[in-house]
Amino acid sequence: MKIAIVYYSGTGNTEAMAEAVQEGAMKAKAQVQVITPQEFSPSLALAFDGIAFGCPSMGVEELEEDVFEPMFQAVLPSLAGKKVALFGSYGWGDGEWMRNWEERTRSSGVGSLLGPVIANEMPDETALDACKALGASLAS
Repeated sequence: MKIAIVYYSGTGNTEAMAEAVQEGAMKAKAQVQVITPQEFSPSLALAFDGIAFGCPSMGVEELEEDVFEPMFQAVLPSLAGKKVALFGSYGWGDGEWMRNWEERTRSSGVGSLLGPVIANEMPDETALDACKALGASLAS
């Protein structure tokens, strides 16, 4: 199983979650590649069996708008039939950004949507364990 982990992190919280997703996927014997949103593209998405996307809540409960959102919008049609996982952190609100992101992704025709895993600020052990499980599920 070939897995991509594509994430944006401003404070390191989502990066810690991405590392836990990577650990879980590697433990499940997947080939894992971590790719920045700037490097990820629709054609690159086609090379992977599963993709984990991580982005914190920004602004008014939305995805990071300068780098992550344009990349995600571009690759969304390439996710049809793929296993996709979502994760991210937030510092305010109630997780609305993730509910919106999850619905948008689900309605795009992905094969299987896993997660999401969200953490308020720095992920605690429970959130990190959930991220490891998310990576393992993506790899199976």
